[in-house]
Amino acid sequence: MVEQAHSGASPLPGSEALIQLRDLHRSYGRGDRAVRALDGLDLTVPSGCLYGLLGPNGAGKTTALRILCTLLAPDRGTVQVAGIDALAEPRAVRRLLGYVAQEVAIDKILTGRELLQLQGDLYHLDRSKRERRIAELEELLGMGDWIDRRCGSYSGGMRRRLDLASGLLHSPRLLVLDEPTVGLDIESRSVIWQVLRQLCSSGTTVLLSSHYLEEVDALADRLAIIDAGKVIAEGSPATLKQALGGDRVTLRVREFSDAAEAARVQTLLQACQGVRQVVVNQAQGFSLNLVVDDQNVVERLRRQLAEAELPVFALAQSRPSLDDVYLQATGRTLMDAELAVAGSRDPKAERKQNMR
Repeated sequence: MVEQAHSGASPLPGSEALIQLRDLHRSYGRGDRAVRALDGLDLTVPSGCLYGLLGPNGAGKTTALRILCTLLAPDRGTVQVAGIDALAEPRAVRRLLGYVAQEVAIDKILTGRELLQLQGDLYHLDRSKRERRIAELEELLGMGDWIDRRCGSYSGGMRRRLDLASGLLHSPRLLVLDEPTVGLDIESRSVIWQVLRQLCSSGTTVLLSSHYLEEVDALADRLAIIDAGKVIAEGSPATLKQALGGDRVTLRVREFSDAAEAARVQTLLQACQGVRQVVVNQAQGFSLNLVVDDQNVVERLRRQLAEAELPVFALAQSRPSLDDVYLQATGRTLMDAELAVAGSRDPKAERKQNMR
């Protein structure tokens, strides 16, 4: 089993807990139309680490981050940042953090430098400190060739880098990032990854939400998997993958006519010695995802499927990944979770959420 999160989750050895979220609940809407975004979420983030929140769209990641950043009040629960009660002293918490939301919000008329100068004034930075900090961020984020152009001419990657610079301008102790690389080109994504690693190595705590498995795997010292508004697994990427044991096998038998036929094959494979878990992946044409205990399972699978007159179309074997961790914890892949959320989303409730 994966390492499960709990209300008394411990920080990394030698690190104090910078963030503590306890029993967070939050719903949007009322009555029968209410959408539950958080359902008793508990989270502990150690100081000085890069901590990832992994989960599909609609899992509650953005709601949790907005509550942490004092932009949204929970229905119930507690929020502490560096020992400060964020619900009772929101202004004190805001001084400690920088927040980069999913939506890039910059004025198209101003140049990048003018926008950062305005941001510095809002943080009450004196002029010399403001200009020195802008120069540092200009170099750090590679903005020198375009920072004096109007923001309306920026590409998506430029806008995201400028948004990140705005969140870092006052040198926050905690940087909160909500899906920072969605839709970015490879170069911009690489720059942001490098900056985040540098920030973490210099002592800044980074809390990053994403549904990109490879991003969390590459960056996070520790992560929490969120599903249906609660943390269902927590630990370092390596520990969570090692806890699974065995290998992952992805198998396609043939084009199933429906989910019932795929479920029949699932039952057949679960009876094979050495197979620990079988999940039907509807997002990939009813392929089958298996967790197996040893190398010899693959040949046994081939024989069993041949005896049942089910030809193997495709078969791949690999070491466990974070998607397998998610599969073990929820019984579905992250892609299937994305599709389930997209299919069940209430447009009216979503519009209300975006307005808050």
